[in-house]
Amino acid sequence: MQRTILIAEDDPDIVNLLCLYLKNSGYQVLTAPDGLEAWRLFGQEHVDLALLDVMMPRMDGWELARKIREVSNIPILFLSARDQDYDRILGLQLGADDYLTKPFNPMEAVARVQSNLRRFYELGAADTRKEQKLLQLGELCLDAEGMTVTKNGRPISLTPTEYRILNKLMRTPGRVYTKAQLYENGNGEFMESDEKTMMVHISKLREKIEDDPKHPRYIKTIRGIGYKIEDKKF
Repeated sequence: MQRTILIAEDDPDIVNLLCLYLKNSGYQVLTAPDGLEAWRLFGQEHVDLALLDVMMPRMDGWELARKIREVSNIPILFLSARDQDYDRILGLQLGADDYLTKPFNPMEAVARVQSNLRRFYELGAADTRKEQKLLQLGELCLDAEGMTVTKNGRPISLTPTEYRILNKLMRTPGRVYTKAQLYENGNGEFMESDEKTMMVHISKLREKIEDDPKHPRYIKTIRGIGYKIEDKKF
């Protein structure tokens, strides 16, 4: 099945470069020079993954990501010249799955697109066939077949990366996973700079599933190692 990539980028040279490499890799590509046009295309066309610049006219990438996340959990990758930790953290807080900084290697961009698509569409579907489909822990219920999470029957909206992290943890309650293990399960190869990225994902996940994120009942930090999940009432 041919996947469709939406590129929202106002630099025509970057658009042409990405189009060349993505099309040569077998993808269909939609392009928009600003966030507003990208949002219009997203509403009219089937999109499997969005690759968004941050600084764009009419609607920036931050706002576009917010709007996409309101209606879809497709993989979102930011592509930006803004390389400060704050910008990376903000992008992930808005629901992005990955963040690439300019200048970039187009082959790396394609590899990250492939990795996110594979994990979201292929590996996730394979897991639902091979593994237990319904996971229950306290008030949390994860339906691997429907890729949904509820708490006391109330739906919880998670990004694809947050869902994969929670899925991994809930399958083996009490087991401790390192940040690298959880990151590689959700995003691919772990590098030292990705440690803060994983901390942001865990923080956002706690905000969504915990009654008191500062005193979590479910996701526990194991200092110097990583994280585990358990149902511990206070």
